[in-house]
Amino acid sequence: MRELSYLELRDIHKSYYLGKEEFPVLKGIDLDFDLGDFVSILGESGGGKSTLMNIIGGLDREFQGSVTIDGHRLDHTNEKALDSYRRDTIGYIYQAYNLISHLNVLDNVLISLDMTTLSKTQRHDRAMKLLKQVGLEDQARKYPSQLSGGQKQRVAIARALASDPKVIIADEPTGALDSQNTQEVLQLLNEIAEEGRLVIAVTHSQSVADAGTRIVHLADGQIDNDERLRDPYPIANVQRLESQLLPASVSYRTAYKHFRFNFWRNFLIVVGTAIGLFAVILFSGLGNGISGYVDQQITDLVNPQAVTVARYQKTSGQAAQQQSQAQQMSASESSTSSTLTTKQINQLENLKHVKSVDKVYSASSVTTKYDGKSTVMNTLKNWNSSVTNNTVKYGSKPGKGEIVIDRDSVAKKLSPNNWKSLIGKTITLSYQTQDKSGQTKTVKITAKVSGISTSSNSMSASNYISTSTLTNAMNENNISTASSSVSVKIDKLGNVKKVTKEMNHLKSNSKRVYSATSVSSIIDKVQTYVKLITNILAAIAAISLVVSALMIIVTMYMSVSARTKEIGILRALGESKKDIRRLFISESLIIGVSSAILATVIAFLGELVANSLLSHIASYAFVQISVGNVITTFVIALAISLLAAFLPARRAANLNPIDALASD
Repeated sequence: MRELSYLELRDIHKSYYLGKEEFPVLKGIDLDFDLGDFVSILGESGGGKSTLMNIIGGLDREFQGSVTIDGHRLDHTNEKALDSYRRDTIGYIYQAYNLISHLNVLDNVLISLDMTTLSKTQRHDRAMKLLKQVGLEDQARKYPSQLSGGQKQRVAIARALASDPKVIIADEPTGALDSQNTQEVLQLLNEIAEEGRLVIAVTHSQSVADAGTRIVHLADGQIDNDERLRDPYPIANVQRLESQLLPASVSYRTAYKHFRFNFWRNFLIVVGTAIGLFAVILFSGLGNGISGYVDQQITDLVNPQAVTVARYQKTSGQAAQQQSQAQQMSASESSTSSTLTTKQINQLENLKHVKSVDKVYSASSVTTKYDGKSTVMNTLKNWNSSVTNNTVKYGSKPGKGEIVIDRDSVAKKLSPNNWKSLIGKTITLSYQTQDKSGQTKTVKITAKVSGISTSSNSMSASNYISTSTLTNAMNENNISTASSSVSVKIDKLGNVKKVTKEMNHLKSNSKRVYSATSVSSIIDKVQTYVKLITNILAAIAAISLVVSALMIIVTMYMSVSARTKEIGILRALGESKKDIRRLFISESLIIGVSSAILATVIAFLGELVANSLLSHIASYAFVQISVGNVITTFVIALAISLLAAFLPARRAANLNPIDALASD
């Protein structure tokens, strides 16, 4: 019974086609190979040597016949099985060296070791041992461009041996070397075979073939001679390394090394992408700041825990405006039907989460006099729960017999040179209204200034008098103290919306009774408009991200074209299509993450500059970049990178390894 050889080829046929015309290359090859042999496949160019090499190496899948390894037939239709076969069994040495230019000598060797089960330290030690074996231990940190031809070939040999394969395929290993380097390489190949490996050298040189143990002559796609020069080397029972799938971390590291190798080109792309991301994050921060500023300005004037409640009147258009104006008038000036009854006020007080209910009064066109000077207040209101202490910028809120006056529209007109001195002084007030019988009355009040407020314009001037002072004057003049609106104070800010909604839904005889409005609803509306404007600005800025995505796509396609041979090398070493896709996607993600980091740094610097420039408008940070804005920026950057890398990475993974290796 015939003893099985380690590698067997049976009835191998291979043809190429030009249109429908067939060009046979291999015409029925039957060969056996044993471990410990140094076999030279000799023949002229075009005889089918390289094609046979690709079939043995698991790169060529389109052929007829069978390849058996150690008693197991290879399934050339199963791409994953062939990837595993190349990782476990095959090591390549090329005439053109095929080193990866952006990796140094050590990394070129480690790229094979990364697909073994060795630890990081063990992989490094083995790589250095192999480089020492080929005489390049002191060249480990150099790049291929810094080596001579002989040195490059020895690096290629070290890489081929790294994963401890049983079969070494050498394609014209001395074709580009001088005589001295040729002899050194041939000696190394014999040493490899002596270790119990199978060395298959494809060559057209008789002198190279004579250095082996066996010569197989191939001519016109057929074997015309098989000569044994000497016996194979004895096979030692040595424990071999185990292979594994390439870890994802290796793809990330390799991608980073390529990014760093082409740093300035990639940096320009990062800057271009970062500009778009910076605009998005800055506009988002501006929206946050403006929303916060509006919120602060409103809550400084109006207590956010207070809800203004009036009688509900079904109005629209101009009538609605008239109702709003009516709510600002004193009770005596509004119709009886619009005032709130004692029973209704009690109903509001009894609602859950309500702490207090204050009647709201206001008087318009109030003449104010002090020390021979006079001015007119547009509006005077009673101090109630809807007013915050922040309203008073100087002094204190009004107590009994006291008033807070507006700085610009009142205080500076009564005392232009020293308006702060009005605090503690007594001023006189007078305004006209109608009493209970409908007669016009002039109400006069004397009050001490307890504080001074500020406002942005005279129409919103803040003048507040204590409730008791105002109602006492109204009672003295027979003016009704019924109120058309009240200020309802809620116990907690979180309950305001719920209670406001509840009051708006209260009914009497199936009809709505109240119209409740909280400052939170006003803030919500303003912030909705601010967010809309901010989002529009951010969307406009995001258009530049489309350009950035196109830049990344073009860069990735260029990278695939420039690294076609590298892709072929990695596939020959046993990397899968998935590994190749991950490599290019990783590089794109590095660009995306780098862009997001740069954009974030620039945005925070921009925040500091913008807030400094805007500080003369108000002592407030108008740009406020949040953690959410930063996270969103990174998500956008990663999404752009993934989308931009998808097609180029897919194209790279689908490249034919043989065609990729043959590219220049």
